[in-house]
Amino acid sequence: MANEITIDMIKELRERTGVGMNACKNALVEASGDMDLAITNLRKSGMASAVKKEGRATNEGQIGSFEGSETVALVEVNAETDFVVKNDKFQEFVKSLAEQAAKSNPASLDAFLKEPYSKDQSMTVDEFRAVLVQTIGENIQVRRVQAFPKKGDHSIGIYSHLGGKILVTVEIAGQGEEKLAKDIAMHIAAANPQFLSPASVPQDVLNHEKEIVRSQVPQDKPDAMKEKIVEGKLQAFFKEQCLTEQPYIRDDKMSVAQLVQARGKESGKALAIASFTRWDVGR
Repeated sequence: MANEITIDMIKELRERTGVGMNACKNALVEASGDMDLAITNLRKSGMASAVKKEGRATNEGQIGSFEGSETVALVEVNAETDFVVKNDKFQEFVKSLAEQAAKSNPASLDAFLKEPYSKDQSMTVDEFRAVLVQTIGENIQVRRVQAFPKKGDHSIGIYSHLGGKILVTVEIAGQGEEKLAKDIAMHIAAANPQFLSPASVPQDVLNHEKEIVRSQVPQDKPDAMKEKIVEGKLQAFFKEQCLTEQPYIRDDKMSVAQLVQARGKESGKALAIASFTRWDVGR
């Protein structure tokens, strides 16, 4: 009598082969619950030939994006070598995943990997990834995915740098300012701010920075002078780490905040940077 196919059996086969959950379930059904036979059948079909490759480091990759009518999505896919990243099949995979994420708005990476792949509904995203590993001959992993809704009164700018090694999105409160948002995204790719503004710096980070700054102040200075030195060093920290305070990369005589303010005056709009995202491959 055939063994009952349990979720634990499917998970075990998944762990032992690296093949997607649906393919593992089908393999166990065809093998009447025989684990070793299921593994053999998967290997014969080529699905499990990628298992040894699954553990190899994926330090290269590409970040793709897609802007739909209502959603913007980012996805990072990693591979072992830059040679594979430039492969047409790999790039098409990244492109299609970004488009799919913009349409499905996944709640998590795990949920996204379990979705039917848009280009082949017979497989999940993760199952198609495993097939791609077999086809190309390198470990390929979907590292992260994010989708966020567009707002009617906001503008989105997207900038891809170094062939998708760095990807930045900027959201500006104000309509029709996509060019400004993209210009600021280009600035972020170069300047790499860690925070949007001084007000957005987490309190623990600020406290840590103050502790470092105070340790650098000569102790023989009067208390009032010490506080002025601390304040000056904090302002230097904000200027380096906060987007709004950074000197604009194309005109360092003005800060990014001043750039936005000047653009707002020109257009007669109240503009502000609402948020930004900066992804680096592998980080």
